[in-house]
Amino acid sequence: QLQLVESGGGSVRTGDSLRLSCRISGNPNPYYVWTTYLMGWFRQVPGKEREGVALIYNGDGSTIYSDSVKGRFAISQDGAKKTVYLQMNSLKPEDSATYYCALDLSASGPRFRPGMMDYWGQGTQVTVSS
Repeated sequence: QLQLVESGGGSVRTGDSLRLSCRISGNPNPYYVWTTYLMGWFRQVPGKEREGVALIYNGDGSTIYSDSVKGRFAISQDGAKKTVYLQMNSLKPEDSATYYCALDLSASGPRFRPGMMDYWGQGTQVTVSS
């Protein structure tokens, strides 16, 4: 039984920063041996498609970012804590969305493929006002 535990959302002003956290709690099954996985965030605004934000592949530490957040957001990981972090700087109103942590246990590299994600967090709301 595995869950993704998200935290760090909130309401801020334009230009402010937030840091999201997502922790893996539990295991897919009692016999699972952790090796490589792809983990990070997607975001969604009501009425719009889910958008990949940032993912990190623990196999080599490689990352991918959406063009809209490059240079402002940074994803990192703590393997010992089985936790990933998304540092969001210079926030803009268009960053407002529900951010969903996601985990893909069979990935071989960082790609935005929401249909391939094995687990999803409950979502955390980020609101950026002008």
